[in-house]
Amino acid sequence: MKYLTADFGSTYTKLTAIDASKSEIVGTSTAFTTIETDVMEGYNFALHQLEEKIGEFCYDQLLCCSSAAGGLAMVALGLVPELTSKAAKMAASSAGAKVVRTYAFEISKAEQAEIYDINPDLVLLCGGTDGGNKEVIVNNAKKLCEIDRSFSVIVAGNKSASSDIESIFSDSEKDYVITENVMPEFNKLNIEPAKQKIKELFISKIVDAKGLSKIQNLTNSEIIPTPLAVLNGCELLSKGTEQTEGLGDLMAIDIGGATTDVYSISDGRPTFDNVMIKGLPEPFNKRTVEGDLGMRYSLYSLSNEIDLNALSEEIKVDVKDIVKWIEICKTSPNTLAKKNSIYQTIEEGLAKYALKIAVERHVGKMESTFTPFGQMYIVSGKDLTQVNLIIGIGGVLVNSINPIKILDAAKADKQNPMLLKPKQPNYLLDRKYIFASMGLLSAVDAELALTIMKREIT
Repeated sequence: MKYLTADFGSTYTKLTAIDASKSEIVGTSTAFTTIETDVMEGYNFALHQLEEKIGEFCYDQLLCCSSAAGGLAMVALGLVPELTSKAAKMAASSAGAKVVRTYAFEISKAEQAEIYDINPDLVLLCGGTDGGNKEVIVNNAKKLCEIDRSFSVIVAGNKSASSDIESIFSDSEKDYVITENVMPEFNKLNIEPAKQKIKELFISKIVDAKGLSKIQNLTNSEIIPTPLAVLNGCELLSKGTEQTEGLGDLMAIDIGGATTDVYSISDGRPTFDNVMIKGLPEPFNKRTVEGDLGMRYSLYSLSNEIDLNALSEEIKVDVKDIVKWIEICKTSPNTLAKKNSIYQTIEEGLAKYALKIAVERHVGKMESTFTPFGQMYIVSGKDLTQVNLIIGIGGVLVNSINPIKILDAAKADKQNPMLLKPKQPNYLLDRKYIFASMGLLSAVDAELALTIMKREIT
């Protein structure tokens, strides 16, 4: 059995040829993603490059994923930020969507205008536990119908409001689907049904919107969001199969052109005493996506998060050169920094900060408080201090002179002791960028995918 996997990224289209009889990858290739013309151009160029390396490759099955054009853009609406709004974001992120913005309470006119400007692919509408407040979610449904955009809506809120919401949307031209509440009871998560609906809408609508319908015609498998494929790969490598043991708890960090994604496969329970837990329970398999921390399409917003003068001093490069490189990348996102050039130094410095900020947003936090029983620690989010494996993904890491220096930014540091980052991690690198490929392969042959990952990710 021979498999070809295709990952249509925001910057590159990546092909991986796999021979199951040999349990190995026989070749890989990349080409710039041609989303603005026809994705088949980039695909065919990558396939030509692959076959120049390995000869004609007659595959039995094509498996595909995509984050082309920045992936699946979504906004999420909930009732309160700490509860249903956060639950909505968890569901969207775990399904592979890029959550551009979350809103809480009843949205205002200004927020309606903001959603219009965002022009998302999908809107996840949540709010209220089952039998609880339904006024907010009903009013938000009406306000979404007033926005003159063609986004699809997934309703995953208070089931008592379902009939009212169905009437509202059926009278509009909005495409919608109603599924189970993401938080049916206080502090109880139920994100799988919403996650499944997001995946289904990606397949049925967004594939056409992103120009991937021709690719869909070449495969009998579903095209899924790339981040979902990566999450599946992370889960397989961590947990293993019935036959083969996995590597245990891990983090993976994917620095891409449009986003920086962080994955953690761990229960994240506090590993120290005198703890009170705040907020919603965290999912074992967690993904966060930072749409303002990419190395190309969101490089400008990344630069706004960074003290460029401090970066200049750290990497010993004039700040004017840093600004120049940012402008070059903004004008021509396909630009690559030449090896050992000043621009590669800048690229790696920016990547280090993208990774650092993304990890700090992903991990849990603690704060100290005094009670009648003495000092206690309030923890919100996942405690990842004991995770001992971090895997780096993305071209800037693979092409780096010193990828460990970039990955080290994920490690706990004395300047931010209240952030629950890994204390003593070991590092591996996905040098062939196969996580998404193996996540796709895991759906048809998990044992083969795990065997290859253990061999190739070093």
